[in-house]
Amino acid sequence: MKLPERGRPADEVFATLEAYAGGDFPYESGRAFSHVFEPDPAVSALARRAYLRFLTPNALNPAAFPSALRLEREIVQMMAAHLGGGPETVGNFTSGGTESIMLAVKAARDRFLGTAGRRPGRVAEMVLPDTAHPAFHKAAAYLGVRAVVVPVDPGTFLADVGAMAAAVGEDTALLVGSAPSYPHGVIDPIEALGVLALERDVWLHVDACMGGLMLPYFRRAGGTVAPFDLSVPGVTTLSVDLHKYGMCPKGASLVLHADRAHRAHQLFAYTAWPGYALLNTTVQSSRSLGPMAAAWAVMNAMGDSGYEGLARALMETTRRLVDGVRAIDGLAVAGEPDFTLLTFYPRAGGGGYRLADALGRRGWLVQPQPAWDGLPANVHLCVLPGNVGHEGAFLADLAAAWEEVRTATVPIAGSGNAAVDLAGLMSGLGVSPDRLPDEMAPINELLETMPPELRTDLLRRFVNLLYG
Repeated sequence: MKLPERGRPADEVFATLEAYAGGDFPYESGRAFSHVFEPDPAVSALARRAYLRFLTPNALNPAAFPSALRLEREIVQMMAAHLGGGPETVGNFTSGGTESIMLAVKAARDRFLGTAGRRPGRVAEMVLPDTAHPAFHKAAAYLGVRAVVVPVDPGTFLADVGAMAAAVGEDTALLVGSAPSYPHGVIDPIEALGVLALERDVWLHVDACMGGLMLPYFRRAGGTVAPFDLSVPGVTTLSVDLHKYGMCPKGASLVLHADRAHRAHQLFAYTAWPGYALLNTTVQSSRSLGPMAAAWAVMNAMGDSGYEGLARALMETTRRLVDGVRAIDGLAVAGEPDFTLLTFYPRAGGGGYRLADALGRRGWLVQPQPAWDGLPANVHLCVLPGNVGHEGAFLADLAAAWEEVRTATVPIAGSGNAAVDLAGLMSGLGVSPDRLPDEMAPINELLETMPPELRTDLLRRFVNLLYG
C-alpha cells in the first residue's frame, strides 16, 4: 500500500475506517470478558471531549504546556491518597501497566547498581512468583535484569514467601507481588513480602495494575481484601492502571513511589550532545496530553461515590458468576478469587480450550489459559462493567457449552516434535498471516504439548509474519 496521490475526502477516509472496524468484537454487547472497560455513556463522552481538547499539546515540555504538570500532579495526588501514600509519595503518569512496571524495574536496577560496594559487572536480579505479569519479563529483557522465578503455592496460587526468601541473593534488587495476580485473581501476601524486603534491603514492587483502584472499594463494600498498597511497610513502588477499572481511555497508568529519593532512580537525563537537554520521567519523550486530560476528567466525573457504586456492582456480579460456575457439575473454580478475575476448568482435567471455543461460538469473548503446575487448561474471565446484568445469560450458555464439550469425542491434537515447520503447521491448522481461525483449541492443545521455549519461538515467528 502506498500513500494516495492526492488526499482522500474526510468522509471517505472515515467510511474506510468504519469498514475496517466491522470485524471487531462488539464490546458494547456486554459479552466481552476482557480488553474493554467502557464507562457510562455520559462519562465516555466527557472523556472523548477532554481527550480531543488536549490531543495536540506535548507533555514533553511542561514549561511550554504547564497544564501537563498540573494534570499529572493532581492525578498522582488523588491516587496516592487512595492507595495509602503519605506526604512523601510521588509518581508519574504512563501509557500503561507495562511502562509503569518497566520504570519500577529500571529504578530498582539503578538503585542496586549505584549502591556503594557493588562490584562492576554485577547483574541485578528480581525475584518474582510465576504468576507475575509477563511485563516483568519484558522489562528484564529490555533492561538486562535477571528474572528469578519462584512457583506459587499450588493450592492457593499465592506467592510463596518462604520460597522467594530462599531465592534472594546478594544480587537481588527487586521483589515482586501482585494485587491481584492476573491468572487467578488472588492477592499475594504483600505484608509478608514487605517484611522480607525490609530485612534484605531490597525494593518491593506491587503490581496493582488490575486491582489497585477498585480494591479499596471492595474492602469498603464488605469484601475481604488483604493489605497491599503503599501503607504496607516495605512497599517501594506500586503500579495502577487507570484505563482498567478507572474507566479512563487507554493509555493511562501510574507508577507511584513511596518517596522522591526512590523516584530519582527512574528518571533519565542526557545533556552530552549539541541539542536541548533531555529529561524524561517516563519511557516516552513526546506524548500527547490527551490520555492524561481524559483520565483527569473521568476521575473527577466518577468521584469516590461513583467508583464505590461500580465496585459493589462488580463484586456482586463476580460472586454470582463464581457461585454459578461451581453449581455446574464437572466444573471448578481455581482458588478463592479476591477480585473480578476468576478461572474455571473441567474437573476431569481436559477440554478447557474447547470450552473456551464453545463459549466463543455462543458469542462470548473469554481467554483460554494453559495447563500450569498441576492446574489443567482453563478459562479466564475478567468481569467488566459491561458484564453486569448478563450473568444469567452467560451461565446458561456455559452450561450448554460444557455439555457440548463434555459429551464430544474429538481427540486432542498434539505433537512433541521440536522440529516444527511453521508454514506447514499454520497451513494444517487453518491459520494464515491474514487472520486467525475461529477455533483455537487445536492450536492451543498442540502448543501445550511443546516445551515452553518452542512455544515461545513459534508464537514469535508467527507474529513476525502476521505484522507483514
